[in-house]
Amino acid sequence: MTHAVEANADGLIGPTHSYAGLSPGNLASSLNRGEASNPRAAVLQGLDKMKRLADLGLPQFVLPPHERPNIPFLRTLGFAGSDDQVLERAWTDAPSFAAAACSASPMWAANAATVTPSADSADGRVHFTPANLHTNLHRSLEHEQTKRALNALFPDPDRFAVHDALSSVAHLADEGAANHVRLCRDHGEPGVNLLVWGREAFQPWEGPFPARQTREACDAVVRRHGMGRSVLAQQGRAAIAGGTFHNDVVCVGSLDTLFHHELAFEDTDGTRDTIRRAAEGLFDPIFVEVALSDLALADAISSYLFNSMLVRVPGEDRLTLICPTETRDNPRAHAVAEGVASSNGPIGRVDYVDVRQSMRNGGGPACLRLRVVLTDAELAAANAAMRLTDELHGALSVWGATWYRDRLTPADLADPQLLVESRGALDELTQILGLGGGFYPFQRG
Repeated sequence: MTHAVEANADGLIGPTHSYAGLSPGNLASSLNRGEASNPRAAVLQGLDKMKRLADLGLPQFVLPPHERPNIPFLRTLGFAGSDDQVLERAWTDAPSFAAAACSASPMWAANAATVTPSADSADGRVHFTPANLHTNLHRSLEHEQTKRALNALFPDPDRFAVHDALSSVAHLADEGAANHVRLCRDHGEPGVNLLVWGREAFQPWEGPFPARQTREACDAVVRRHGMGRSVLAQQGRAAIAGGTFHNDVVCVGSLDTLFHHELAFEDTDGTRDTIRRAAEGLFDPIFVEVALSDLALADAISSYLFNSMLVRVPGEDRLTLICPTETRDNPRAHAVAEGVASSNGPIGRVDYVDVRQSMRNGGGPACLRLRVVLTDAELAAANAAMRLTDELHGALSVWGATWYRDRLTPADLADPQLLVESRGALDELTQILGLGGGFYPFQRG
């Protein structure tokens, strides 16, 4: 058996972290729209979460934030002049576009890409398809810079294949790993890839919120990655209508275990049966379902119980569920989490992490990370300068405390000084992470 580990690549939260309420269907984002955020606390919380995973013995990498405000995007809309003038005119004439250009949403790396490990791909390489995030304007601006970051982190083309995003059209709307779970007996062995879709591209969709992932996008990723055993399942329509904009709001899995809410899938029994058939000869999947009677969908969403990280800590036999503190603070979700851990099932422990700044925008611990299964050789081929160590954690903590504001309202995004501060922060970050000149558009002149 080839030894492999599940690494995490977390999005480093950017200086323009704010509560602008740009995502329909994301209830936390809508609820906190217009409130003041604390970018400094946000980046430090994210870094501390990363260090928590690294301290547990799990490989942890850092994905740099994107350049925001996105002046090149605003220039494509016809705004001209100096960068300050472009920003000012955009906020005056097209404030909705200006707000999209300032979003720090790349912090949620679960949407960065769909990843297929080498054990499951036809050519034996690790494959990445950056998500086009077509459904929301502010997120659709991310995939080119995401590809650049993934190429920096995984630079060896003999071991890694970083594709372009799918065509940015509604028929191929792709939200990345937030709708993907890989199940297996061991990380280094072939597994079953579960891809969850919300709607079919050529069928009408009716509902209060958009179904962001199309079945056709899932099919395309399976084909281009040469993905071995795969299962496509429909997300529960009631779950989408209730505010589960991604399946990772109601479902998480690791190794042979799938932990999910009763409403996660449109056809739960059929999904389970299909997973079992796909896993024949490889492993016996374990399903841990939380009944609607034990946890209302509204509590699942507000607590983000399922947007937790399910990990195997080295040296431990049972899995650990790493939840946001909001799960602990919700009596019903807390009772479910602790009940699961006290049972004789595959999940043996629950830990809690503070990512409140991200949670107020609708992103929990699982939203902040992209899971990448790597063999020892692949891990060695990844960019070591982007791997979190105690030294890097310390340097980035000082960096964030130096450059980031401790209070930011959506109105502050129009401040030209914020553009100066953000670029100063990113300039220094490229040096810390060894990314070289020209990583960001503004560095290319």
